[in-house]
Amino acid sequence: MDRGPAPVPAPAGERDGRRRIPRTDAVLADPRLAEAAARLGRGVVKAAVVAAQRRARAGEIPAGAVADAAAGALPVTAAGLRPVVNATGVLLHTNLGRALLSDAAREAMLVASGATDVELDLATGARARRGRSALAALLDAVPAAEAAHVVNNGAAALVLAATALAGDREIIVSRGEMVEIGDGFRIPELLAATGARLREVGTTNRTSPDDYAAAVGPGTGFILKVHPSNFRVTGFTRSADVAELTGLGVPVVADIGSGLLEPEPLLPDEPDAATWLKAGADLVTASGDKLLGGPQCGLVLGKEEYVRRLSRHPLARALRVDKLTLAALEATVRGPRTPTDEALHADPASLRERARRLAARLREAGVDAASVDSEAAVGGGGAPGVVLPSAAVALPEPYAARLRRGSPAVMGRVEDGRCLLDLRAVPPGQDDAVARAVVSAAEGR
Repeated sequence: MDRGPAPVPAPAGERDGRRRIPRTDAVLADPRLAEAAARLGRGVVKAAVVAAQRRARAGEIPAGAVADAAAGALPVTAAGLRPVVNATGVLLHTNLGRALLSDAAREAMLVASGATDVELDLATGARARRGRSALAALLDAVPAAEAAHVVNNGAAALVLAATALAGDREIIVSRGEMVEIGDGFRIPELLAATGARLREVGTTNRTSPDDYAAAVGPGTGFILKVHPSNFRVTGFTRSADVAELTGLGVPVVADIGSGLLEPEPLLPDEPDAATWLKAGADLVTASGDKLLGGPQCGLVLGKEEYVRRLSRHPLARALRVDKLTLAALEATVRGPRTPTDEALHADPASLRERARRLAARLREAGVDAASVDSEAAVGGGGAPGVVLPSAAVALPEPYAARLRRGSPAVMGRVEDGRCLLDLRAVPPGQDDAVARAVVSAAEGR
């Protein structure tokens, strides 16, 4: 049988170089890697070692640098998620997980990661209502609500409302409020998937209370009022307020989207749960990881009769949140100011001073950096068109890709041929980490 040409042996020098590459078990014995194996798991560390050995065989690093390369490539945790500094100027960046949790929320999650009394009354030893303290926190924050319920995201809150209150009946919604909420998901398709029938009223730009009144009938489940939080329609427009929709004989479910529990003076056009409930909404739904500044979850606030129908529906079990979310939500509502609130109210003068100091520090390290004025945005599908004055450090454009690959990764934005590191969404305590990341990027590390 013809076996083809014999393999060409590698040059002697190359064979010797490969023999100098340390064995896997020898590298794993390095104290740094042994400690990491106990913390991250042997499989994670071994994968980093094998990758470093492969680089050494390819001639990318010296054979003696395998352990250093493996240690430098280890993740922060055993999970695949990497920490990122959000210097995009978008406070609630969906691709970066939206709201940063407060220290209080993180500590609460750490405690909740062990055994807790999430469904237990320690005084009696009997079963207790799940998440009762988190629900109490929401009711304390929004006295206009008689009851509260929490599900795993804002879309789930709407799905549960549609299923429990409408079933196969009609949901009346304005054509101007049939929005797409991101990643191709659309409110009308989401609601139709529950089996409910949508009754569209009005037009894209104008819908009056009379349009809703004419559509109400025996087959109506409820009227849905959706705040179009990720776009604006201006000009010849008309929409019905929540107060104008009450008194039509059917429940009014209002989705505020952004998660504000009370009015925010900086965002006068952004609705809040307290105001819409006082205006007559029977239920208000919202997201927890947007302007509220908490974990991803969906909030349902309103009249006890309707909240009970949602919370006792069989679908509620499939949409419920875990103990970590409940802990983070309660700490967010009861605790100190959130990073989202601090970023929203950051003083532009202070931001400019931070940018000036950071740019000066980088120039001393030989980096082409300058402090510039910038404009930030709320993001997360909230407050469209609102411009937040900010400040940034401007770097040459190639830094954008280098910083994304660093540890921690720093995510800026490219604008007019420059990489801008906007500081409004960066907590002041991360300025040193940003500086180190930029210097490392400049040195090619």
